[in-house]
Amino acid sequence: MKRWSPTLVGALLALGAAAPAAHAQDPAAPAGTAARRAIPNPIMVPRDFQRAVSRGTRTTTGAPGPRYWQQRADYRIRATVDAAAKTLTGAETITYHNRSPDTLRVVWLQLMQNVHQGEAPRNEEAEVTGGYRFTRVAAGGQPVRESDDLRSGSGYSIDFTRMAIRPASPLLPGDSVRLELEWSYKIPQAGAGARMGHSRDNLLYLAYWYPQMAVYDDVVGWQTDPFLGGAEFYMGFGSYEYTVDAPEGWVVMGTGNLANPERVLPADVLQRWRRAAQSDTAVRVLGPGGFGAGKATLRGANGRLQWTFRADSVRDVAFSLTRESNWDAARTPVGDRNGDGRTDYVLIQSLWRSTAPRWANSVKYSQQSITHHSEFTGVRYPWPHMTAVEGEDIMGGGMEYPMMTLIGPYSAQGDTALYNVTSHELGHMWFPMIIGVDERRYGWMDEGTTNFNENEAHNDFFRGAPNAHLREQAQYASFVRNVGDPELLRWTDLQQPNLGGFATYTKPATILAALRGLLGEETFLRTYRSYARTWAFKHPKPWDFFNAFNAGAGRSLDWFWSTWYKEAWSLDQAVGSVTSSGTNTVITVEDRGTAPMPARLLVTRQDGTTERREVPVETWLGGARTATVSVPAGSSPVVRVEIDPTSSFPDVDRANNVWAR
Repeated sequence: MKRWSPTLVGALLALGAAAPAAHAQDPAAPAGTAARRAIPNPIMVPRDFQRAVSRGTRTTTGAPGPRYWQQRADYRIRATVDAAAKTLTGAETITYHNRSPDTLRVVWLQLMQNVHQGEAPRNEEAEVTGGYRFTRVAAGGQPVRESDDLRSGSGYSIDFTRMAIRPASPLLPGDSVRLELEWSYKIPQAGAGARMGHSRDNLLYLAYWYPQMAVYDDVVGWQTDPFLGGAEFYMGFGSYEYTVDAPEGWVVMGTGNLANPERVLPADVLQRWRRAAQSDTAVRVLGPGGFGAGKATLRGANGRLQWTFRADSVRDVAFSLTRESNWDAARTPVGDRNGDGRTDYVLIQSLWRSTAPRWANSVKYSQQSITHHSEFTGVRYPWPHMTAVEGEDIMGGGMEYPMMTLIGPYSAQGDTALYNVTSHELGHMWFPMIIGVDERRYGWMDEGTTNFNENEAHNDFFRGAPNAHLREQAQYASFVRNVGDPELLRWTDLQQPNLGGFATYTKPATILAALRGLLGEETFLRTYRSYARTWAFKHPKPWDFFNAFNAGAGRSLDWFWSTWYKEAWSLDQAVGSVTSSGTNTVITVEDRGTAPMPARLLVTRQDGTTERREVPVETWLGGARTATVSVPAGSSPVVRVEIDPTSSFPDVDRANNVWAR
């Protein structure tokens, strides 16, 4: 095995250390005076994205190009779980389809469990289990051996969480190759960065559990950034059929349709489960006292049962095993998915142990979240079920997988917190499970967007409560004042440790709300939903997102993208003064920050009448630091002036936004 590639290390360090671009200054500023403000330069579009545009796979309008393509993998997996020994043994066949115009001599896979190897590079502590132990690797029906040199001849090489396989023959455009792997590993207690594992001998949650194809896309090519435990995942879409061989008495639930329920579930459990699929309120399919062989499951040959799941158009699969949980289920509407004029429904499931009593409301939280996100994003939830699993001892927060989520008990945090994390993790079914962004490099594209969607769902669920977007905006402003402000286009693993979560969650959610404030509700929602629908089951890059909103707004917003995504700039507008000048009242607006945004003013007179004025962003883009706005003096004097009265924009010091007589 080789260590982390020095070439990749150098590239990552070079990107992280890149100097900020120079900013335009006022060439006419008098000697001895301060230069005028920095002006946002356009974001530099990477050469590989420009090349994709020239080849017709991407566009400058934010939509896939006429020659857009993406790869596909079809998986067939058999996984055997030893619940007592905490081991997983697997046999897997991957049929990898090369839909690109390129000839591929080497194919790459991700081995996330190898972050648990003793010498694996990682950015957080992890239990050492040894990772994968391979007993067979084959390509095109021919076994291949481990090799230190894949420049010629077939073979495979493992570089911790990355695996390269060179088949005997190159993979031509339009062709496919069959890969076969057999492997085993010890299941960590809280593995892959506390995203999977086992708890109390009555729960196992298996995620990132099998060798998976890396993404080969039209912009980057092979995306082989290592998994270090922090930054998350970039995965391609495909189909899966997987069978979990588990002890009898353990209920297995996973991504996809359970293809053989009659072979694993007793008649009474099966009847309640099917009744839940027609019920708008939660049905108790099983309680903790109902577990055991012959009760929760049928009896199996040699004390074991085989659970088979099938899923299509998903980027990953995960599954849970439990032998002591409450199993609640009900349906929820997601709108008309197929255009037949009828409402479609999805099965909502919750598996939780009695030590987490707040989970009694889990189904209700999931119902509202899936229904809301389907409506708000404009993309109807496409899969047959959504299952939440309580995973105390494995994780405290939450983690998403297609059709599945693992969430902590939230006993101390409270019901509202459990709702919020449920809505957030279920929001990930859209970003990145449907809109397949590259989380490894641009975590803000899924986490920030999902925080924004979570806030929308929160406001709908807790009507009359404080606005969740304003709560996040206040958190953003406080963080900037006290800690700092990160650049969003920095790769996720390269964010400063104290800024990483803020850059991934809080700031991008706040900026998305500011974008809505800038464009207005109608334009924003139309464009946002179009972007989501256009890139459903595809792989957008940041520049596709920027271009989509430029097109939707009908004008270039490059100054906005540069200000809020490339730079570490903050907004601080202030009412400098309000004075009388002849027949006018003159309002001086100061832009004390570095982020240019329109200054929207609400002017209130003594008689209660109001007027609105705006200093356009072009004023600040021209280099100005102050601007004046005049209103007629009139018969009723101006008694109050407020900048941004709707709190649409993330001003870090609102104390200076108001002048009052």
